[in-house]
Amino acid sequence: MGKTLGIDLGTTNSVVAVMEGGRATVISNSEGGRTTPSVVAINKAGERLCGLLARRQAVVNPVNTVYSIKRFIGRRYAEVQEEAKIVSYKVKESPDGGVRIQISDKDYSPEEISAMILRKLKEDAEKYLGEKVDTAVITVPAYFNDSQRQSTKNAGTIAGLEVLRIINEPTAAALAYGIEKKGGDETILVFDLGGGTFDVSILEVSDGLIEVKSTSGDTHLGGDDFDHALVEWVATEFLNAESIDLRKDPQALQRLTEAAEKAKVELSSVTETNISLPFITANESGPKHLDMKLTRSKFNELTRGLVERCKKPIEQALTDAKLTYNEIDEVVLVGGSSRIPAVKDLVKSLTGGKEPNQSVNPDEVVAVGAALQAGVLSGEVTDLVLLDVTPLSLGIDANGGIFAKLVERNTTIPCHKTQMCSTAEDNQNAVDVYIFQGERPMAKDNKKLGNFRLDGIAPAPRGVPRIEVSFDIDANGIVKVSAKDLNSGKEQKITITASTNLSKEDVDRMMKEAEENAETDKKFKAMADLRNEVDGLTYTVEHQLKEAAEGVTPDTKDKALALMAKMREQVNALEDEKEVRETMDQLRGLIVVIDQEANAHRQAEAEKKAADAKAETEAADSKGDAWEKSAEGATDENGSESKAANGDGDGQQSQETRAEDDAAATTGS
Repeated sequence: MGKTLGIDLGTTNSVVAVMEGGRATVISNSEGGRTTPSVVAINKAGERLCGLLARRQAVVNPVNTVYSIKRFIGRRYAEVQEEAKIVSYKVKESPDGGVRIQISDKDYSPEEISAMILRKLKEDAEKYLGEKVDTAVITVPAYFNDSQRQSTKNAGTIAGLEVLRIINEPTAAALAYGIEKKGGDETILVFDLGGGTFDVSILEVSDGLIEVKSTSGDTHLGGDDFDHALVEWVATEFLNAESIDLRKDPQALQRLTEAAEKAKVELSSVTETNISLPFITANESGPKHLDMKLTRSKFNELTRGLVERCKKPIEQALTDAKLTYNEIDEVVLVGGSSRIPAVKDLVKSLTGGKEPNQSVNPDEVVAVGAALQAGVLSGEVTDLVLLDVTPLSLGIDANGGIFAKLVERNTTIPCHKTQMCSTAEDNQNAVDVYIFQGERPMAKDNKKLGNFRLDGIAPAPRGVPRIEVSFDIDANGIVKVSAKDLNSGKEQKITITASTNLSKEDVDRMMKEAEENAETDKKFKAMADLRNEVDGLTYTVEHQLKEAAEGVTPDTKDKALALMAKMREQVNALEDEKEVRETMDQLRGLIVVIDQEANAHRQAEAEKKAADAKAETEAADSKGDAWEKSAEGATDENGSESKAANGDGDGQQSQETRAEDDAAATTGS
């Protein structure tokens, strides 16, 4: 059996891990990072980009760069009006009331965008493992409803992955934490504040058994909201100062959003930072620059409302688990936004001053837990048992529009629940079953998951027919509902699908398109690589011609220039790669000729220089010999004169010496 991936499909970043040697290993992407930005774009050349490459070009291509798609998946257009206002790309309503994202001139469903991210993770994992991978465990926020879970599963299918299990993110984090905590019983609170969603789960960990006791959260709260609060403040300040609204300029808004995220991250470790964006915009008076100081206290002031929103889910999870903060042994922080100091302080204050556990990596722990769950399903991990829960109550629309709960929230899954119903009128031959998910007392105020009709009921007075309504929730948290007339035996079933109503045919079609696009993407990448090779070869030849200068014959130089022009023309016209490579091979052959001619020229130049140097040396030697002979003749003449002079001197000295001797002798007598 092949490897099964554990994937944390995040709002801001995604992570993929796999079991190796009994341990979960996080896989680095093709760019070398352990987290992959959940960003998809199509550039001006029509090339699809995903991950870091997509995020890098977001500022110059904001309208065709999609991020935070997780906030739209499995939701209806009417539900995402606020989210649609704060993104740089166009969000549209589909014919069935769902969401569509416009990139260039084509509309995509959130499932298709998510599938592109999943395919990128899948391909990076396959490159790392050296084998094909077609199964995965994917995590979702604990508070995702049935539609969002089903949509996430569909995204996996479109990406070419069989999704073996959908598990809750806090539960995955608890798995990763619990694998190291064997031999003791602990009650842990997992606080998961990601880029776009917030979850709190309380779990009991005991000798490999991990049981979720309660879960709560907010699918409209995350790091993006903290970024948006900063963007709004900076944009308003700039508007007041310069009378220019940066929010109306997509490029300026994208730059500002990235700067706000950077400032948020910096303020987790320092108390003051600057948001500096030169040439952010311009008007008739010239370019405008943005430079603002931001302190941690100001950031806390701007985001106080968001931090306060984290409070209620924590209290709700404790209440549902029938626990007090004193009974929590460990608090595990998950998600990049959990690093915000004010968030840490809130969690600490709500759990009796308990210091959060720092033993897990907030960015990677969810993917690690997903890989462990994949190991459990494959049999590679045998000492872990996970008991998860359904986050929201499930039920039907009863008489008078009342929401009749069949499955209470925090019920352990998988589960099977039944309830007996009957007709509301005499001789009623059919009943309509409307399925809802939520906690409001009136059915219409909750999330409608679907409906179906059970007909063929035998005529009878109201209340006599016995109709059994059954809810089955699988381990993925996905719902199946059936209704059976016990008198006639007639039965009707429904598997709840996503709110965007992607049929099996839709998913199959999108899978096929994704595979076709994957081939197109490979061709784009191949052509991009080929262009880079052409550019590199062109540079090499031009550099060699420049270095060789006069050392290359005009014929060879003309051939090189003609081949380079031909090669560029072929690659720009996107002609057959084979033809381009043939031209490249000819040019590479010519490089050898250029080298040979340049070397021959250099050798000839060197030989000429050596000959000239030798001639100069010989000439110099000849002049030296002549000078020496001339000098020797002069020396002989001068030597004779000196000797004559020396001889006279000697005779004179002898006479003087004899005279002195005679004088001395006379005196002595």
